[in-house]
Amino acid sequence: MSAVGLRRIVAATLALAAVVFLWALFQPFAGDGGDPVRVSIPKEAGVGKIADILDERGVVSSASLFELRATLGGDRGDLKPGVYELREGMSYGDAIDTLVAGPSPDIVQLTIPEGLSRREIAPLAARAGIRGDYLRASADVSRINPREYGVRTGPGSLEGLLFPATYELRRGATARTLVSEQLAAFARNMSQVDESYARTKNLTTWDVVTIASMIEREAQVPAERKLIAAVIYNRLKQGIPLGIDATVRYATGNWQQPLTRSQLAIDSPYNTRTKAGLPPGPIGNPGLASLQAAARPARVGYLYYVVKPGTCGEHAFSSTFAEFERDQQRYNQAREAAGGQSPTNCP
Repeated sequence: MSAVGLRRIVAATLALAAVVFLWALFQPFAGDGGDPVRVSIPKEAGVGKIADILDERGVVSSASLFELRATLGGDRGDLKPGVYELREGMSYGDAIDTLVAGPSPDIVQLTIPEGLSRREIAPLAARAGIRGDYLRASADVSRINPREYGVRTGPGSLEGLLFPATYELRRGATARTLVSEQLAAFARNMSQVDESYARTKNLTTWDVVTIASMIEREAQVPAERKLIAAVIYNRLKQGIPLGIDATVRYATGNWQQPLTRSQLAIDSPYNTRTKAGLPPGPIGNPGLASLQAAARPARVGYLYYVVKPGTCGEHAFSSTFAEFERDQQRYNQAREAAGGQSPTNCP
């Protein structure tokens, strides 16, 4: 083959490759896309992150080509965060146009932090525009089969099963709809929890959720979840009252102010200072990490813990009362030096 012929073949190949590339980039005959996909674009997400999200959800076929198309169109900085109703296999142009226009005002996003009780969730739902009485909807125990969870006595509400997450709901959604989504999310997440070890200790799913709800309130450092779970298991085994003040806060509704002597002495089955064993049910709604810790605690002999001064919520753990007294004295001295305030150091 002559040099001229070879050059012609190379040129034709390059031209064909360019046509294929431009066809893939501009998708001249792309349709409207397939099934609906709800996508959440975080605040401050750059075009690269957005492209990855759309690619992972199947909205576009290539993150790289989406980013290039947005760049060529001058739209890199115009893609807006929010919740979108997109479609599988959309064209890059249609996806970009939608994100430039902004999210639909018909969708609201509600983030429920881990550990909150349903009474604390209710005002969040109201502020998000959720219609109806959330407390009433979350008290409807007819929506579950208590025997599935090993509930020994009928629960008074769905506390513990209202999974904390970010929910994307149509504007004007009802409290019953939100509760339905929370129950479904709980079921999905609980299916990932290995309860085999808890069962060897004669603990039911309801017990695991109850323990997880206490862990969620007590642990500020993720690595301590399993250690706090171990303390609870060890105290249950030895018949020692759990002494977890968060259960008293649940009984009194006092989550913010220092507990008074009368509150600490309240005659309630949720007072784990005076009542041995687990409280009747969860004191909030735990996330997956706390559920997993509650089902499989660390294998340690700790019986006590107290906040470690100068840290952001870390605890000093101990196995003997003498060690606990030492740690508690350090805490009290640091608190006194701080003028009676908690001697923690959180940024």
